[in-house]
Amino acid sequence: MKCKPSLSGNGTLQGHDYVDLGLPSGTLWATCNVGANSPEEYGDCFAWGETTPKTTYGWSTYKYGTDYNQLTKYCNNSDYGKNGFTDTKTTLDAGDDAATANWGSGWRMPTKAEMIELKEECSWEWTAPKGVYGYRVTGPNGNSLFLPAAGNCDECGLGDAGSLGGYWSGLLTAGSPSDAFGLYFYSNSVNWGYGDRFYGRSVRPVVKR
Repeated sequence: MKCKPSLSGNGTLQGHDYVDLGLPSGTLWATCNVGANSPEEYGDCFAWGETTPKTTYGWSTYKYGTDYNQLTKYCNNSDYGKNGFTDTKTTLDAGDDAATANWGSGWRMPTKAEMIELKEECSWEWTAPKGVYGYRVTGPNGNSLFLPAAGNCDECGLGDAGSLGGYWSGLLTAGSPSDAFGLYFYSNSVNWGYGDRFYGRSVRPVVKR
């Protein structure tokens, strides 16, 4: 499934396109979400650590734990692990990374630092190309990408589409492994935050040369 580039300065890896925003780290961002065929399409929702979309998103359907304190993987605090389970994992394995699993080697979900860089080094403009609301994110070199406000998925299905964007990183929060970090935005704000791992959110892959 290939997302066609809409801007100059792009390249292709494993049949999927990226844009060079001129970021200090050299991180290259995909031009569309996993599961999308164009920048304006929402793509699929993924719970953190899961690699396929599903109908219902909640602790009862989560792959690595049936509640916030019943985690069976990615748990560095015994208060949150099933029967006191812990491991040392705070970053997703490649097999649990929705970007890598769906797009192939080289692609991955962004780190916290890469998401902060995108937020702080780029200009963000709320816009609606083809009637789809989201942010046009323009890098230091003038190239840009579009992040649609694709909402998020929970037990009630997809919600807040057109007003909220929620994008997972590949990193847990410190001390509270039931939550993972992500980038969240509305029309009037762009913030770095965290949320329960069971929520279905968008994934925008990155690659490094």
